[in-house]
Amino acid sequence: MKGAHHALCGAAAWVAVASTAPYTLGWYPVSPLGVVAGTLVCAGAALAPDADHHDATVAHSLPPVSEWVCDVVGHLAGGHRNGTHSLLGVGVLTAIAWGAGQVTVATDRLGELAVGAGVLSLLLVAFAARALGLARRRLDAWALAVALAAFVTVVAPTGWDWLPVAVGLGAAVHVAGDMLTGGGVPLLWPWEPRPPRWWRRTPVLNDLWSRGGNFAVPLLGTTGSWRERLLVAPLTAYAAYGVGAAVVAGSLTALGYDADRVLERAWEAAGALVTTATVVGAVTLRAPLPG
Repeated sequence: MKGAHHALCGAAAWVAVASTAPYTLGWYPVSPLGVVAGTLVCAGAALAPDADHHDATVAHSLPPVSEWVCDVVGHLAGGHRNGTHSLLGVGVLTAIAWGAGQVTVATDRLGELAVGAGVLSLLLVAFAARALGLARRRLDAWALAVALAAFVTVVAPTGWDWLPVAVGLGAAVHVAGDMLTGGGVPLLWPWEPRPPRWWRRTPVLNDLWSRGGNFAVPLLGTTGSWRERLLVAPLTAYAAYGVGAAVVAGSLTALGYDADRVLERAWEAAGALVTTATVVGAVTLRAPLPG
């Protein structure tokens, strides 16, 4: 799966899990600011497994720091599509995010600052900004990443627990996305079991468990296929909807309104409008033509 598509899937996943707007799951509800910030962090985390490749998009997102990080990760993971594309890799990335949230510094003016969470967010937001085209120049990527990382640094001590959830979710979405392509992933790395000979000779089965030990459900075909683009298109719209709803909810709350109630009434009105339009359209189509 292409880098930008990974990021968009991560953003949509965070909206589904963390937002409480209509048509979201709300399994891990956070504030509107948490939805917006977490969307970028989760999008960046959905690119993090590709930090095992020095030529990946993420390696050029925040040079020279991102290049150094990718060189180290690639060495530890055993190269591209190895350790970081496994269940163990998802667990390690989640643990790193949790550990980063524990690194704080006490200050007199601003109180306790979550320096570790801020540094991690710096990289992840830069990943997302580059992949999504939000920052095409190096300076723009640094500016956006530093701004959001500063926000996380100040806010995280009272609510940093969403960070490992966002990172783990993004990494899991990346692995799942690559499993849907023909190459598959070494899900059980460092154990890479090889299929028996009869399995390798059986059509369809040999696509699910390859000779090299990778597992796949290749519904999307090759990376960048039209099926992949078809999957990502509605997810992009969904992510934009979730972020937009969070911005509206945050603005309404700041103005003193009950955001949940206002949004609920808005959706009720929209539903009634759609129902009315459907009925009118059906009646119009059934009406006999003049003459």
